[in-house]
Amino acid sequence: MPKLSVNDLSLRGKRVFVRVDYNVPMEEKGGEMLINDATRIKETLPTLELLIEKGAKVVLAAHLGRPKGTREPSMSLRPVAAKLADMIGRPVAFVDECIGEKVEKTVELLQPGDILLLENVRYHKEEEENDPEFAAKLAGLADIYVNDAFGAAHRAHASTQGIARLILQRGGQCATGLLMERELRFLGLELQNPVSPFVVILGGAKVSDKIKVIDRLLDKANTILIGGAMAYTFKLALGFKVGKSLVEADKTDVAKAALAKAESKGVKFVLPADNVIAVPFKTDRLNKKGKPVIELRDPRINSEPDIPNDAEGVDVGPATIKAYAEIIASAKTILWNGPMGIFEDPRFSDGTFGVARAVAEATKSNGAKSIIGGGDSVKAVHKAGLGSAVTFMSTGGGASLEFLEGKELPGVSVLSEK
Repeated sequence: MPKLSVNDLSLRGKRVFVRVDYNVPMEEKGGEMLINDATRIKETLPTLELLIEKGAKVVLAAHLGRPKGTREPSMSLRPVAAKLADMIGRPVAFVDECIGEKVEKTVELLQPGDILLLENVRYHKEEEENDPEFAAKLAGLADIYVNDAFGAAHRAHASTQGIARLILQRGGQCATGLLMERELRFLGLELQNPVSPFVVILGGAKVSDKIKVIDRLLDKANTILIGGAMAYTFKLALGFKVGKSLVEADKTDVAKAALAKAESKGVKFVLPADNVIAVPFKTDRLNKKGKPVIELRDPRINSEPDIPNDAEGVDVGPATIKAYAEIIASAKTILWNGPMGIFEDPRFSDGTFGVARAVAEATKSNGAKSIIGGGDSVKAVHKAGLGSAVTFMSTGGGASLEFLEGKELPGVSVLSEK
């Protein structure tokens, strides 16, 4: 059953508690925290503009980072309030708490169309514990609950599930925001019966992270293209040498089972025909975590089935890029989750950017519906300058994967049905 949408609600004069995903990347410059990427803020603007138009009193709640129940100044949402005000073109009030008398008095003063952003809900350990008393204090600020934070919907926390349960118990309504609605449509409804040919592109580091997604999509996909470090676990499962590549040696049986299922289902399961390799070299420098910095030296294309013992795979090679692009060109539905290599390093970005260009071209020329499943894939598409050239980019990381696996997300299942 479809979920109740913010579009379906009468909101004038109502206090609407909106859970948003403002867990934005930030860095310190000149003694203040600056936002590096405001995409997550931008994605909420259509919902906020609709709420303003409907005359709601808007109370926004979000988390930032992992303060683990302590008041960590570098994880305050105050800079987010300033950025949101700039982006939406109207004042955004901010209160340096999310519960308590100060918050309650500020909410009482709100007028229709006003926006208030509360401080980081994870400053309280009760948020992640889904503590009933903490959830009740949040629920006391609202007449209606709206969840527009798909990226946090896989967490059963007080602001994503507990508050909604309490509002429903007292006869209130709990709905999706416009962003959440789009996430559920593209990652859910659009992939239930995808238009064929349906091409799935999976990358990233670990087979174990994606195996449930692979298993589920093998029932629907025509072709699955594999890249990233997870390709080397599949290669190892097939008996090839992978040198020093990142692999999950204990997951080769899982990889073999996926290959066998693909064959039985008639799904083309394509592994890289060549790759870019480099030699890892441990330096004397330490990273932020205190571990030695590893330099990747002597990058070169490897067209052999085996990777030399002293090298590791860091990207798919040019022959693979060409082959994958040809397959993607004929697709009518595309789902992409996970980069093809270490795209953050310009030496190893060709595979990921090549796939991004192929997906964008198929969207434009073949009318393909292209869905980017969150996380690093979205970063890569943005970095390639192709954010507007695909059909949909999910704002979820772990939430996207769990949803694609078919798991029920606590922050979604609790919302009212239409």
